Amino acid sequence: MPHSDDFLAVHDPAAARAVVHEPGTENGRWWGFAVVLAAGLFVLCALTWLVSVQRGISTLQQTTATRADRYAATLESTLDRYEFLPALVSLHPFVRGLLESPGDPARVAAANHYLAEVNRRAHASATYVIAANGIALAASNHGQPGSFVGTDYRFRPYFQIAARGELGRFYAIGITSDEPGYYIAQPVEAAGKVIGVTVVKLNLEWFQRAGGGSAEPLMVSDDHGVIFLSSVPEWQYRTLRPLPPELHAQLGETRQYHDRDVSPLPLEPLTSPVTRWLASTTLDEGARLVRVRSNDPAPDGSERADRYLELGRKVGPAGWTMQVMAPLDPVLANARNATVAAALAYACICLLLVNWRQRRQRARDMLYSRRLLEAAYDELERRVEERTADLMAINEQLEAEVAERTRAESELRAAQDELVQASKLAALGQMAAGITHELNQPLAALRTFSDNTRVLLERGQLAAAEGNLTAIADLTERMGKITGQLKLFAGKARPLRRPVALRAAVDHVLALLAPRLGTVTVSVTGLDALPALAVRADELKLEQVLLNLLGNALDAIAAAAPAQGHIGLDVQAEGQAVTIVVRDNGTGIALEALPRLFEPFFTTKETGQGLGLGLAISSSIVREFGGQLSVANVPGGGAQFTLVLARAPAIDPAPTVSASQ
Repeated sequence: MPHSDDFLAVHDPAAARAVVHEPGTENGRWWGFAVVLAAGLFVLCALTWLVSVQRGISTLQQTTATRADRYAATLESTLDRYEFLPALVSLHPFVRGLLESPGDPARVAAANHYLAEVNRRAHASATYVIAANGIALAASNHGQPGSFVGTDYRFRPYFQIAARGELGRFYAIGITSDEPGYYIAQPVEAAGKVIGVTVVKLNLEWFQRAGGGSAEPLMVSDDHGVIFLSSVPEWQYRTLRPLPPELHAQLGETRQYHDRDVSPLPLEPLTSPVTRWLASTTLDEGARLVRVRSNDPAPDGSERADRYLELGRKVGPAGWTMQVMAPLDPVLANARNATVAAALAYACICLLLVNWRQRRQRARDMLYSRRLLEAAYDELERRVEERTADLMAINEQLEAEVAERTRAESELRAAQDELVQASKLAALGQMAAGITHELNQPLAALRTFSDNTRVLLERGQLAAAEGNLTAIADLTERMGKITGQLKLFAGKARPLRRPVALRAAVDHVLALLAPRLGTVTVSVTGLDALPALAVRADELKLEQVLLNLLGNALDAIAAAAPAQGHIGLDVQAEGQAVTIVVRDNGTGIALEALPRLFEPFFTTKETGQGLGLGLAISSSIVREFGGQLSVANVPGGGAQFTLVLARAPAIDPAPTVSASQ
């Protein structure tokens, strides 16, 4: 016998839950565990990224500082090496002799030759001598296109400084050669008075070309913040900050950068809280994190900005600043890689923890499920016995219902057979009434033709009487076809559709209705232009439809009694369709009667004047032809019936028989 605690656990789910935690409780714990893991992943990724970026920027700063010191030392040594050259040139007797006697051609030639030799040996860009009035007297490029000889340099700041007895230094674009260079000007004095200036021009573009071979952009700016040397061509002659208007005017007066467009470089410091924290904890003085907006858009079309570590160094005696721009993208890429690696390692550890928890939970769930299953098994046996008894009772009830439904089905079939028989009788009665309705008009026509024939015979008009007799024969043939419809209905014959000459059918119907027309005028349009027009129909049934439509029009005109009754029959052929429109100026049709006009036994005439079958039969016949029959009122009074039939190949028109009065 099981232990009492086990017995409670098996037969009482509450006791089982007391022994083993339910899965619902564990689901809540799993959610809490997942939230803790997600928070840990976020913190780990954030710390990894921050530490990686901080270390990367620190390392980048060290390497960039080393490179910046090397660039600065190279540039300063070059400037120092040429600093003495203008003073040395000013001491030569050829130069002093030229300044003392500027109009002596021999001294000009000697000075030009000396300056060319000095410039060649010193590898300078140009060396020249300027008189006290600012006019260049001799130059190393004499006799060459763009020679400096004869050029006025009074507006240049380096000449103005040297004219005051000081050493002039100036970086500018040459007004004659349009080539940039660094100018060093030395005053030449005699008897305590400045009699001229010697100038050496250095080309420093080799320095920016040297920086262009590195992945770190290099630029040098003057004391105004104008970048005059840059390894990135788009940055040259841009400014680090907006210049005031007076400084712009000064640059224009000195023509320092000639016609170059001096505009601000889109450079700005990174100011997010993270970058400010990184700058305060990592960067030394003179370094900062910046971004430069690029003119080239990003692949997605948005604005692109390159991020850099900017490191500056003061260079030379002219107050220049050299900036080395180290890209931050490699640092950020390394930080992303480190973050991804840390996240993957963390994910692996989390997977191990989850696997351990799942195995532990699976063991608990198995114990819980086993105990619940034992209790459920006992409960299932009890319920099976109850359900078996219920099913037996339901089975007996279903057998009784099946027997009842079988009996009801037999009765329903018998009632259905009786209903079908009644429907057939009703249909035969409706058809007989319709045939009777259709025979009324031919019988009236026979009476009229016979009366006319008797009169014609009395008068001796045999030819006219013969025509009427022919018409009477046609009418009797037509009446025979109409009565034959009962046989067709009984045999369920398919409707006959063949080409029917429309002109002959219209003429025949008008001949039948001639006795009823009286003063009513009938105009037929469209058939004269198409005498061979044919439609797909049955000749007799088509005439039956036209006879009904025209007869109804005559009845409507008689009821309205207009001053002049008129019926219009318009025929139009368009493509594979033929449209026949019958229009009258009678009473028209009430709006509430329009939807029911084609229903059997519905009539707008007075009692005894119609059975309401003519239009219903006509609509049914037209549908057999595959056509359409519609009705509408005519503005101003009257009704309009539109008959649309399929067009058939043309038929040669045959002679028609007209009614004789």
